[in-house]
Amino acid sequence: VRPLLEASERIAVGTSIVNIWSYEPARLAAEYAELASAFGERLLVGVGVGHPEATSDYRRPLRAMREFLDGIDSAPHPIPPERRALAALGPKMLDLAGERSAGTIPYFVPVEHTSAARERLGPEALVATEIACVVDADAARARATARQYARLYLGLTNYTANLRRFGFGDADIEGEGSDRLIDSVVPHGSAAEVAAVARAHLEA
Repeated sequence: VRPLLEASERIAVGTSIVNIWSYEPARLAAEYAELASAFGERLLVGVGVGHPEATSDYRRPLRAMREFLDGIDSAPHPIPPERRALAALGPKMLDLAGERSAGTIPYFVPVEHTSAARERLGPEALVATEIACVVDADAARARATARQYARLYLGLTNYTANLRRFGFGDADIEGEGSDRLIDSVVPHGSAAEVAAVARAHLEA
């Protein structure tokens, strides 16, 4: 993130995400302290547990995240809670995000998840939903592009389990994803149509 901070004066820069299985909390805290001393409070450290399909050490994610945050807090120069956020999807991880960080940076979620996260975390917490989109007015081509992008995420159980919480079933998730699912998590169409979905998340 240093090149981004060096190239700007006011913009906030965030990591999305630092994977807790591949980083030591003390090292992360030390790196944050170095950047904060040079650039002030413009860095938000997003951390997450990743996915069991991608991490051989994956185990008890909620407990592991708690232990990682404990390690950050016990470092010589801890990352302040307001300068960190969790990649939280499920209710328990969202609760932890509210207890131990500025909030959550969810991804690959429908607007309904953003609304539920806001309700669970309260009015003050950060809910910064990341959105992948396809700006293409040709609906068939845009959906095909979206499906190609979504294929990876539809093979990761953390994402699919979360989608099931919001009414998507096997028929939506299997294969390349149903039109309903793809339209909900990878908005596509004209710039105005994509912006309307982004505004819906913002309002939620």
